[in-house]
Amino acid sequence: MDYSVVIPVYNERDNLEILLNSLTEVMDSLQKEYEIICINDGSSDGSDEVLRALKRKYEQLMVLEFERNCGLTAALAAGFFRAQGEIVITMDADMQNDPQDIPKLLKQMGDYDVVCGVRSRRHDPWLRIISSRIANYIRNKVTKEEITDVGCTLRAYKRKFLSRLKLFDGMHRFLPTLLKWEGAKVVEVEVDHHPRLYGKTKYGVWNRVFKAFIDLLAVVWMKRRRLNYKIKE
Repeated sequence: MDYSVVIPVYNERDNLEILLNSLTEVMDSLQKEYEIICINDGSSDGSDEVLRALKRKYEQLMVLEFERNCGLTAALAAGFFRAQGEIVITMDADMQNDPQDIPKLLKQMGDYDVVCGVRSRRHDPWLRIISSRIANYIRNKVTKEEITDVGCTLRAYKRKFLSRLKLFDGMHRFLPTLLKWEGAKVVEVEVDHHPRLYGKTKYGVWNRVFKAFIDLLAVVWMKRRRLNYKIKE
């Protein structure tokens, strides 16, 4: 398997068919073997029924169903575990990420192990954009990182690096940092960002500030306590 596309889904019923139509068109054009893994993260809007119908239409589609809503990190971890592709691509299900940007990410995979999308001209409420920029600045200062847009899900990874990770809730925000610790070379690529067609965002400003700060402290602790030794010949 060449590529696995991992897509967390939480209450995105009206976007799913549009996404799969656009995504399969792009992936087919690559003329490589691929799979699409949609993880239904306890949706309550009928996304499960739509995914089952789409599975009958697209043979490349695999659907994983959570018993309850477990969050983005859990959905990504489940997708990473089931992925068979040498390169794993992640994206949101809300159609704000553009499947047309996937080839742009893949062009960098020869020289790098992780390619992170950076959303240009974001189409989100201004308060969310400002809060994200502030959070990115603080996160980079504390972790001594230079990741421009940690909130962009559109990324490509070499699977051999993902297999080394042990993820905890909230760690999706720090995936590039965690993978750098494993020796991965990371690069950023500018990608498009579209207005949401249907549904509403699942993440506000205040419902994630405290958790994100606690997660940041955990990553700082992990960085300071990492085992770093070499055996002398």
